[in-house]
Amino acid sequence: MGRVFALLMALIGLVMACGAARAQEAAIESVAANQRGSSIVLRVQLSAPVRNPPATFAVANPARIAFDLPGVVNGTGKNSIEVSQGDLRSVSLVTVGDRTRVVLNLKASVPYSTALDGNAIVVTLDGGGASNSAAVRFAEPATAASRHSIRNIDFRRGRDGEGRVVVDLADTSTGVDIRQQGQQIIVDFLQTAMPAELRRRLDVTDFGTPVQFVNTTVQGNSVRMVIEPKGNWEHNAYQSDTQFVIEVKPVLEDARRGTLATSRPQYQGDKLSLNFQNIEVRSVLQVIADFTNINIITSESVNGNLTLRLRDVPWDQALDIVMQAKGLDLRRSGNVIWVAPREELAAKEKLELEAKQAVADLEAVRTETFQLNYHKAADVVKIIAPPLTGAAAATQTRLLSKRGSAAADALSNQIFVQDIPSRLEEVRRLIRQIDIPTRQVLIEARIVEATDGFSQNLGARLSGTSGVPTKVNGTGLYGSVTGGSVNINGGNSSSSSNSTTSVTAGDFTIASSDFVSLPAAALNGYSAGALGVTLFNSALSKFISLELSALESDGKGRIISSPRVITANQVEATIEDGEEIPYQQSTSSGATSVSFRKAVLSLRVTPQITPEGSVILSVNVNKDSRGTDTSSGPAINTKNVKTQVLVENGGTVVIGGIYRMQEQNTITKIPLLGDIPFLGALFRNKSQVNSKSELLIFLTPRIISNSLANATR
Repeated sequence: MGRVFALLMALIGLVMACGAARAQEAAIESVAANQRGSSIVLRVQLSAPVRNPPATFAVANPARIAFDLPGVVNGTGKNSIEVSQGDLRSVSLVTVGDRTRVVLNLKASVPYSTALDGNAIVVTLDGGGASNSAAVRFAEPATAASRHSIRNIDFRRGRDGEGRVVVDLADTSTGVDIRQQGQQIIVDFLQTAMPAELRRRLDVTDFGTPVQFVNTTVQGNSVRMVIEPKGNWEHNAYQSDTQFVIEVKPVLEDARRGTLATSRPQYQGDKLSLNFQNIEVRSVLQVIADFTNINIITSESVNGNLTLRLRDVPWDQALDIVMQAKGLDLRRSGNVIWVAPREELAAKEKLELEAKQAVADLEAVRTETFQLNYHKAADVVKIIAPPLTGAAAATQTRLLSKRGSAAADALSNQIFVQDIPSRLEEVRRLIRQIDIPTRQVLIEARIVEATDGFSQNLGARLSGTSGVPTKVNGTGLYGSVTGGSVNINGGNSSSSSNSTTSVTAGDFTIASSDFVSLPAAALNGYSAGALGVTLFNSALSKFISLELSALESDGKGRIISSPRVITANQVEATIEDGEEIPYQQSTSSGATSVSFRKAVLSLRVTPQITPEGSVILSVNVNKDSRGTDTSSGPAINTKNVKTQVLVENGGTVVIGGIYRMQEQNTITKIPLLGDIPFLGALFRNKSQVNSKSELLIFLTPRIISNSLANATR
């Protein structure tokens, strides 16, 4: 028995020794950061090497990079280390049990890489994406191999009803920009490609999460994802290796607060119960600090007692109640909360602002040169340093300080800014945001004009002749009467447009006159066809001439005009095709001058690209043509439409249509005689006109990339 007990004690001692050795073999000794060019190299020195590189993940809002070290303790004696180099602000060390988490607090999301170097973990932050040199490389054409890509997009429901959009990236260095616009979450994957089968709109309402739709589209060289949640929600984003996750959580309202829930903050802390009678405020704050493990610093001016009874109340709501009851306020910095009276905090912040202003007034100014690639230098100078003149000078704002100045060089398209370093950093950030390529739109219009016309004209003319027949050269008289013209063998003939024609033939005279003159009129420049018949008696002394005329016209036509133009976003474009018609007009001095008026087909349009990828078009389409000539000059036939429409990229919309139909029947007749059945057709003229015309205007906008714009040139 004693031997077994001794063996058991030996095993326990061995396990404890191994545990102590394991605890001593892995400890963080130091954290140091150095800047190498545009990159920041962070070196975490350990007391013993680790076998594998730690698993890292990134959070976009706020920008952080974190990695866990199992079996490693914090041996530096500090929980936070200030760095303030480049995009790296500080490093936080949090130890929970036998695991230590290293959190890199960043100014903005940057690409990074991790590696092992002996007993050290080396994290390299690539800050080149925020430098001016990166803006130049952004304009260079990137090959397909150098671009990032998205391999898959998935959606999952979490345990607590949250929606997770999981994006599988091809590499860990993909640049991601996430922001909230209204009730939408916009995620831009910069310089990233995506397969065609992933360009779709996901309907995820059946999952029962705040997320309703996930729409993923390609915009230029980037990919944009639009997440549309509903209700009250909050979002968080993080990246683990090549998986980028956007998590949308529902926020539940406390029913006990009723309508005040919309104006009060949402409390999410762990619930606690407090029941104190006449306790000091400092003691209540100490209880809350012990419950939450948050560092609370209390000002010396915080005093007084408080009686409260709270049951199952979130700790942040309890803290808010205590501060409201005693007129206190708080300021949070990381995991440290400073509590003081509102007047004291306001006075302190005022002194800090005055001190910063004094430093800004005394700080040395520097001069920096910014090269612009897409914007004009003079336009950017007007934005960062508008001239303060006139009555509105007091309300105008400047990006520069009162000691700052800016100048533009139009030849090299550079601006020269002189100001304190903090304002120069703001100018650099502004130029990085606005100096980007302007997206372009191809607008194509189709104007279709179709006509269908039918015209018919029927008429008749009845005339007669009279005279004394005489033998001429021993033969009889032979002649014909057609339309007021008489032809006689062996005699002289003459014709006239009058209704009566006299012809002298030897020693006799024949007179011709029209009894009925209702011939068919010409149509569209074409004369009517005629059929004439002459009736005479056996003595050849009387002649009756009957003429029937008719004309029928049938025509169909279609005119298609297709103007197209390329323009930049929110820049008006105009294209015209036609002629300028001269006409005379009198001046104020009485002289005559020649002026011109356009009769053209024109398209005037201003596109605006929406964040969803659609296009808003402010369009004015004109289709003019020359009309009839008047004493004052030629008339202009015009067709015009002016409107504003929203069209999806590549879609077609009909912005206007005109349909005209004309039916006209005209009858000219001799009273009574024209109403006789059948025979009345010889005493009337009938005209019939049927015409149809239709005008349609189609518009098709297409957002084009820079490569397509260069190809069309």
